[in-house]
Amino acid sequence: MATQGPGPQAPGALRLRIARTFEAPRERVFRAFTDKEAVKVWFTTPNLKWLEEPLLEARPGGAYRWTVGDGSKVWCIHGKYVEVKPPERLVFTWLWENDPIRGESGDTVVTVDFHERGGRTEVVLTHEGLPSDVSLREHDEGWAECLEKIGRLAGGERAGK
Repeated sequence: MATQGPGPQAPGALRLRIARTFEAPRERVFRAFTDKEAVKVWFTTPNLKWLEEPLLEARPGGAYRWTVGDGSKVWCIHGKYVEVKPPERLVFTWLWENDPIRGESGDTVVTVDFHERGGRTEVVLTHEGLPSDVSLREHDEGWAECLEKIGRLAGGERAGK
C-alpha cells in the first residue's frame, strides 16, 4: 500500500508501506533479507542477471551493493545499514546509481520490521523519501514482487496482506 508522507508534496515526502504475513518463523524471514545467497534469488527477475558478486555487510555501518543487468541496461542499488537488530528490524539507506528514469536524487531509507505472529511472521516494509509518484509506484511494484519471492524462499507462502 503506497502512502504519502507528511507535507504537501515536498521533496522526499513520499512514503511506501507494505505489510505481508508469511507462514515462516521470523528468524528465517529476517535471514532472507541479510543472506547474500538469498538476496541473489529475490532481487532479480528471469530477464536480469547478476553482473558482479553482491556485497552485503548486514551490520550497523556495513555496506551493500547489488548490480544486475539485462544485456542492454545496468541497475545498481547500494547503501549502508543503519540498524540491524536480528530478527526484529533492519534499517538501511537505498540509492539507485545512474538511473535517470527514476529521477531520484539522494538516499532514501528502507525500514523492515519483523513481527512474531504465532509461528508466522508479519513483515512491515516502509520505504521513505521517494522523490516522485513514478518512483513510489515503481518501488511499490518492485517491493511487492520481492516480498513474494522472500515468502517462497523462507519456506512459507504468503498468508495474507
